[in-house]
Amino acid sequence: MDAKLRQRLSRALGVVDDHGTAGARLTDDAQRLWRRVQALLKLGLLPENADLEGLELAVYALQLPMRSNASLPAGKLGRTNLRDRTEQAAELLVSAAGNDAPEELIDRATNILLAIPHRVPEYEEAKLLADALNLDDFGIIGFVNRAIQLGRQGDGVSQVVDANQKRETYGYWDARLKDGFHFEPVRRIAKQRLEHLRQVAKLLEDELRDDQP
Repeated sequence: MDAKLRQRLSRALGVVDDHGTAGARLTDDAQRLWRRVQALLKLGLLPENADLEGLELAVYALQLPMRSNASLPAGKLGRTNLRDRTEQAAELLVSAAGNDAPEELIDRATNILLAIPHRVPEYEEAKLLADALNLDDFGIIGFVNRAIQLGRQGDGVSQVVDANQKRETYGYWDARLKDGFHFEPVRRIAKQRLEHLRQVAKLLEDELRDDQP
């Protein structure tokens, strides 16, 4: 992606909400997601003629600050509605990129974004980006992200433990591993991260139990 365009998007990501709050969170998340995509690309999951420029632009668009008056609904187990997120990212990308991105490139990135929530995305780039996003639900990163989300809702440590226990009880992880990935190598990575998550969740449960009278 063009350096000037990347800088413009980085400036947009420097404001984390529509109240003007400055911070590094969105920039860090975009860079981390792009590094993960690049790591997955090294596994040979996409053809040599894959649209890497459009893919990188889509990655940055996914982290653009969402409008607070169009808050993203979450399921009862706390998972954000991916379709709403990708549709809003596609809308925000047009203004965020401005004149620093060709219209044709924006169209390619938008097509990738809008294909992500489909059960079988039309584009291979969308499949890879969907898998990279779904990995965020697993491992210690997923654990921390859920704790942050619950904290924003006014919940605390007990609710974090309860949410993890419900995911195990309802077979959430089995369903996510089965339906949440398009590429088997990424599914294997998710399984490894899930074991790390379960270890941390167990340690938290043990500490909370020790605090009981």
